[in-house]
Formats: sequence, structure tokens, C-alpha cells
Amino acid sequence: MKVDGEVTTGLGKAAYFLSQEFYTKEFEKNLGFIPYPGTLNVIVSDEYLDEINEIKCNCENLIKPDEGFGAVRYIEAKLNDVIVGAIVFPAKTTHDENYLEFIAECKLRDELDLKDGDIVSLEF
Repeated sequence: MKVDGEVTTGLGKAAYFLSQEFYTKEFEKNLGFIPYPGTLNVIVSDEYLDEINEIKCNCENLIKPDEGFGAVRYIEAKLNDVIVGAIVFPAKTTHDENYLEFIAECKLRDELDLKDGDIVSLEF
């Protein structure tokens, strides 16, 4: 599946969570990289929600956290046909359904010179 979406500023909470050792160890073991402590937030059109929700519900990639933290499902993905990473689906989130959170090894805004309002593509 390939979707286009708009880059937007998140809530700034992902940096804390992606710095937790149990998450970083699991991502490194399963994806081959330690994610930059932050996500690229992408708002996608509502037309994709049914398919995305189906993927999320059927996703077997799950990180079970330490006590007090939420589980995270993830699926490997590619940003703009160049950056390999993953889309994460945190069990505990305050984002609307049409927000996708992409993780990668690098700081994506700097690497691709992205700013709010830019259109990116995600393939997963």
C-alpha cells in the first residue's frame, strides 16, 4: 500500500518513548536500527483509514513494554521511496486516527529538509 500525506508537528512525546531501552532494543533486533528519538507525523486522507486500520489490527509485530508503558505495533515502511523505517501504532496515543507516525534511524526533517505542510509518500 502506498499513501501520500502531509507532514505535521506532533506532540513531542515520541522522543521520550523512543529513548526507552526496551523499545530501542526491540526495534534494533527486529528492524535492524535504533530509531531516532522522535517520529515524523504524517496526516493521511480519511479514504485510507479502513485499509490502514485493517493493517494495524492484523499486524503481528508487537513490542510489549515495561510496566507503565503502552504496547507498540509496527510495520516496515519506506518514506519517499528512499528512507527505510517503520510506521508505529502505539496502543496509547492522543493522535487522531488519520495520523501515521514514521520512525527511522535519522532525524527525517533534517535528512529530507521537511517542514509542516510538505507532502510525503509512505509505502508499507
